[in-house]
Amino acid sequence: MSRRPVLRTELPGPLASALIARSNAAVSPSYTREHPLVAESALGVWIKDPDGNEFLDMSAGIAVTSTGHCHPRVVAAITEQAGKLIHMSGTDFFYPVQGRLADRLVKMQPVTGEACRVYFGNSGTEANEAALKLARFVTGRKHFVAFLDAFHGRTMGALSLTASKARQREGFGPFLPVTHTVYPDPYRHGADATKQALDHMKNLFRTICPPDEVAAIFVEPIQGEGGYIVPPDDFLPALRQLADEHGILLAFDEVQCGMGRTGKMFAYEHFGVKPDIISLAKGIASGLPLSATLASETTMRWKPGAHASTFGGNPIACAAAHATLDLLEESLVDNARVVGAAMMGMLRDAVGAHPNVGDIRGKGLMIGVELVEDRQSKNRASELRNAVVMDCFYRSGMVILGAGQNTVRFCPALTLTEAEAQTAVDLFATSLHALTQV
Repeated sequence: MSRRPVLRTELPGPLASALIARSNAAVSPSYTREHPLVAESALGVWIKDPDGNEFLDMSAGIAVTSTGHCHPRVVAAITEQAGKLIHMSGTDFFYPVQGRLADRLVKMQPVTGEACRVYFGNSGTEANEAALKLARFVTGRKHFVAFLDAFHGRTMGALSLTASKARQREGFGPFLPVTHTVYPDPYRHGADATKQALDHMKNLFRTICPPDEVAAIFVEPIQGEGGYIVPPDDFLPALRQLADEHGILLAFDEVQCGMGRTGKMFAYEHFGVKPDIISLAKGIASGLPLSATLASETTMRWKPGAHASTFGGNPIACAAAHATLDLLEESLVDNARVVGAAMMGMLRDAVGAHPNVGDIRGKGLMIGVELVEDRQSKNRASELRNAVVMDCFYRSGMVILGAGQNTVRFCPALTLTEAEAQTAVDLFATSLHALTQV
């Protein structure tokens, strides 16, 4: 029999409740911690709280713990490096583990050109800040294009690109000059989704956003926070062609969709197009703070002192990244592809015919289930999504997250087994049926 969550107390339990109260009294109210989950320890896709409750984790710390919680090989790499060198700052000095990681990443050649370089930061938003500054520096242009429903981070430059929730931008303007356009959604926009999106962008170029003033177009090859939207196969190639036509750099934000999550090392590989700049983070170091911005040598030609980070490329984070890449290359990218395809089939079998399920989509272990309204149940889609997410937690002990306005996202560790995937699908279906009485 496959392992299942174990709930020994009401949620949250007494110990967890006390810790939550203490945290809420001291931590910034800007955090959005809807799950009353206190993670005391975790292994693989399983989390334990201080009251002894055991949870199935389909969130992976928001698509971060790519090799699972506390993978033994990642733990060993961190421990070994901590005994050698904890910090030295790659901004001013050299150390072996960072140099080896840089060499390893550039050999993957995830951008256009014959050779590339890498800049190390600590988070996805920092990777995108670097990409913004680099695009301005190399093109001499000041404006950018991004997409509605996109999420690129919360620091000021990246927030200028972000357009997923008004609350994230409220009170922080003015922003960098960014024009937002339509991301093609096959479920919403139909068979000509790419044409609609490109026509909209061309109209923006014609009316309010001169293309010769645009430094870069920022796009997620698969939208994350926006709802796990997989664009049509012809979208990124068409976008590449449009950018080249106007001398605009094409920047791919693979902070969430990269590092094996989609069943390929980089999500853009599904579409046969390379970017000029790519941003990586989240799953790159299995939970250690690390990001990478890569561009060709001809693009990344800014001068010493133009951009740097004290902590970016920290020795321990780099060691974790090496162990992570080893595991991804050995088996976990393939596992994401195989188990992800199986999980998509399980979801279609379990809830595909449900009147409140509009779309089941994804690549690898980046799967979205979009919930919709229907006349029979009269559930509002966004409210139903939120209710399902929380019911999975309270009823069954499964941690999942929403994305977009009304989508449930499954972004578990890439170590997920088919048995664990089936358990997750069963628990999700139980909640959905219970709340809709279908």
